[in-house]
Amino acid sequence: MPRYLSLVRIDETTAPPGGPSPELMERMGELIEEVTKAGVMLDTAGLMPTAQGTRVHWAGGKISVTDGPFTESKEVIGGYAIMQCKDMAEAIEWAKRFVKVHEEYWTITCEVREIAEG
Repeated sequence: MPRYLSLVRIDETTAPPGGPSPELMERMGELIEEVTKAGVMLDTAGLMPTAQGTRVHWAGGKISVTDGPFTESKEVIGGYAIMQCKDMAEAIEWAKRFVKVHEEYWTITCEVREIAEG
């Protein structure tokens, strides 16, 4: 069965400063439990804010290292999920359910991509 990576993109400028609400975390925990019991979830995690990250960039034969936050970034990767699904349609359905557990003030995009095997 193919594996899929869902990259969770968030707008850090509209995300609540205190992070997800306890209610959101409860709903997310319930969904993660369901997708895990269904045998679909292989791994998932949230990422720390970009203020705590570093970018290593290669261009023109030179390396540059930049500490966060990254002011030019509006939408950043806030987390990921690796799922094993029968097809892309199933992976998309799980991603839809994930974004719907969030409150309306969140701006979230899940980019779902099949993982190349071999």
